Amino acid sequence: MKITLKIALFLVFAPAGMHAQKGIPPKEDTKTTVTTNYPTQIEFSPAMVNELKVPNGWQATVAATGLGKPRMLYNGPNGELYITRRDAGDVLMLKDTNKDNKFEDMTRVADFPGVHGITAKDGYMYLCNNNKVLRYKMNTDGTLGAVADTLIKDLPSGGQHANRTMDWGPDGKLYISVGSVCNDCKESDKETAAMLQVDSVTWKRKLYASGLRNTIGFDFHPATGEMWGVDNGGDYKSDEWPPEELNHIVKDGNYGFPFAYGNRVVDETREDPVGNTKEGWAAATMTAILEFPAHSAPIAFAFFDNGANKGDALVCWHGSWNRQVPSGFKVQRIKYKDGKPTGTEDFLSGFLKGNERFGRPAGIIISGNTVYVSDDANGVIYCIKQK
Repeated sequence: MKITLKIALFLVFAPAGMHAQKGIPPKEDTKTTVTTNYPTQIEFSPAMVNELKVPNGWQATVAATGLGKPRMLYNGPNGELYITRRDAGDVLMLKDTNKDNKFEDMTRVADFPGVHGITAKDGYMYLCNNNKVLRYKMNTDGTLGAVADTLIKDLPSGGQHANRTMDWGPDGKLYISVGSVCNDCKESDKETAAMLQVDSVTWKRKLYASGLRNTIGFDFHPATGEMWGVDNGGDYKSDEWPPEELNHIVKDGNYGFPFAYGNRVVDETREDPVGNTKEGWAAATMTAILEFPAHSAPIAFAFFDNGANKGDALVCWHGSWNRQVPSGFKVQRIKYKDGKPTGTEDFLSGFLKGNERFGRPAGIIISGNTVYVSDDANGVIYCIKQK
């Protein structure tokens, strides 16, 4: 389905007494054209795996099917694959009993409405939804304890972006990504559109980085320990702007949202921030390290931690719904050298055929030379393995 909308935003000056709260509106009217284009979903069949493209020396196979809408993935200590299912509100554990990269056993190990983020440490599994972080004891068979500890219960309400993710940093702190409440709000809660840092003893949290519209995927470089993440740019601006971003996320860094994107390019549809201009605001923000096609919708992001691919990263592009020519619908490799990105190449592609698609990559987990990718459109887990 494709719909083109021409939206004219007529912005007028607010009374002088309101400027202290809302800032000064733009001086000129802003017009933009917005395209709504949802590529047609094709139901999965086993033959479709033959249409997927991977780099030389790699092979893609189907590891599991019929999983509904699998999202984030996590490797257990004994080869288990854990899957969060936000819509079903549960966590599945898959086991590959004969080590053929196909999962034969499935167990539901947790029920948690809206669960999305997942990580583990020191024999405990941590799960989060929009508002809460829960901790479960991991049993020797991979199942989870029946009773969870509630560590956090007051994360900001997610609104449009409720898909919380989290991971442990090299410093022993827990990091939680919190997206913006709506498309391009000037957030009233400083903990939204942000990365939070949580102390693992007191469970108190503080703001680590801001101006991140929705950085669902982030990870720590295996050599430098530095945090990198992929941020979703705003919608309803145009087909080609704003870009999706790869950011080097540092303490106290401001990454521009909602007044600027990418290389400090201001959003002309926004009002000026209180006491400043958009240009002044942007000048003090961190620039994106790499930019990608608008609306490609990055979800998971992970580094290879060891082996010949160590230090390179993979990102799942969930795929666009609001551009004339669809983008995303693939997994891309970001090459790093000496801890810095140097370029990109497709790692798993072929889901998109013209204006039809049979998959939307969402979650990713890397274990040595084996990569698992979840498709939350057709309920498939793919295995991409180096020969």
